[in-house]
Amino acid sequence: MAELKQLTALDAQFLAIESDRNYGHVGGLAILDPSTAPGGTLTIEDLKELITARLHLVAPFTQRLVEVPFSIDWPYWTQDEHFDIGYHCREIALPAPGSHEQLLEQVGRIYSRRLDRSRPLWEIYLIHGLEGGRVALLSKSHHAAIDGMSGSEILTALYDISPEPRDVGEPEEPTDQSPPDGRDLLLMWAKGIPRAPLNIADRLTTLVPHVDMAFAAFGLPGSRQVSRTMSRVRIRFGAEEEHVVERPPVKAPKGPYGAPLSPHRVFGLGSVSLDDVKTVKNAFGVKVNDVVICLVAGAVREHLTFRKELPDEPLLGMIPVSVRTEEERGTFGNKVSAMISPLPTHIEDPAERLEYVHSTMQIAKEGHDALPAESLRDLTAFVPPALHARAARVVTQMAGRFTRPPWNVIISNVPGPPIDLYFAGARLEAMFPLSIISDGIGLNVTIMSYRDSIDIGITADREQTPDVQTLVDGMQSELELLLAAAKTA
Repeated sequence: MAELKQLTALDAQFLAIESDRNYGHVGGLAILDPSTAPGGTLTIEDLKELITARLHLVAPFTQRLVEVPFSIDWPYWTQDEHFDIGYHCREIALPAPGSHEQLLEQVGRIYSRRLDRSRPLWEIYLIHGLEGGRVALLSKSHHAAIDGMSGSEILTALYDISPEPRDVGEPEEPTDQSPPDGRDLLLMWAKGIPRAPLNIADRLTTLVPHVDMAFAAFGLPGSRQVSRTMSRVRIRFGAEEEHVVERPPVKAPKGPYGAPLSPHRVFGLGSVSLDDVKTVKNAFGVKVNDVVICLVAGAVREHLTFRKELPDEPLLGMIPVSVRTEEERGTFGNKVSAMISPLPTHIEDPAERLEYVHSTMQIAKEGHDALPAESLRDLTAFVPPALHARAARVVTQMAGRFTRPPWNVIISNVPGPPIDLYFAGARLEAMFPLSIISDGIGLNVTIMSYRDSIDIGITADREQTPDVQTLVDGMQSELELLLAAAKTA
């Protein structure tokens, strides 16, 4: 039987929320200059040859899902015995003149299609015809298989630091590739039943001392009431005062970017100078991430003001945090936690917005650091798989429609390399992240640093936010305002 790796509850959640309107994949749009490649071109044959040679470095590229009968256990990844590189690597061309707007339209169409679960959950499109003789690589990978940090590891596996590709070694000899059948999976589940109480007890021991933090951190229904009650209990029974962190009494406003999604995605792409961001950081004594969040808050404030939808109270942002250890590098899957923090969309002055972000992010970090690294995994692991999938779908559909969303905007910061990268000899000019939105949470801002710039990818719903590119313009304008304020700081 082929080697198996089981999904975690958190991995499976990205499968559970998927529907014809909510998609579970993430991706990226790489802009490449093929003039540095052999012959000055990048072909579909080059793409397939490079990826084929490096499949052994990226396990999710050759693994497909297998479901446990009756959904009584989490699914598994197994080797795809019929893997076909030609299915996953595709080629299209833009009509002349290959403008930025034409590229975005094509990316939106491709991204608004679910991945085929009978195959490994990824696709890469080579897009020709961009202005200036450039080409693009549009990638889609399911979030059940990768998170932000493991996505960066895939980038490292596929790209080189010079036009000449490095030696990546030879793959190991393949093992038995026969996939498991339903009986095999049921037997594996049955063998694990005696260990289940011990696993639950171990996780409860870790989570209970921090349960007040955990409920607040993940925006669960009734989280404020549960948090306050559990904080009192902990203090009453001897918890040290400094370990009980006060959380801002903020709820996510209902409304902004909160309607049920359409099946169509739209993207805003652009870049800002990393040096300019660092200038602001140094002038105000804050962190780069504080500046990035302030850029988002300023852009969202401007956008909602123009649409006459700006609430009086601050919007709530969710900031994913990697908890992947050095030992877990290369294991893929999801190793993430989250920080929840109010955004200064209610503050008019940009310098005051930045000061607000800095102070609230410190509070959010204190609360996050008080949690065990695996708290998000532990919270979801107590729910049986079949019930978990149904609950995830119901909660997603209810968010913003009948209840307040847990947060309004997702803001993710993925560190990238400070040096040039090359794909099959073609120099990478920019890498724009593409991400996930869901019912009630219709705006995701993901940024990735590369060389001397910060590349911005904003994912939105085409029917709710067709003017999403103005949010990128707003982030660039906010940086100019902060630079001006930095001169007098």
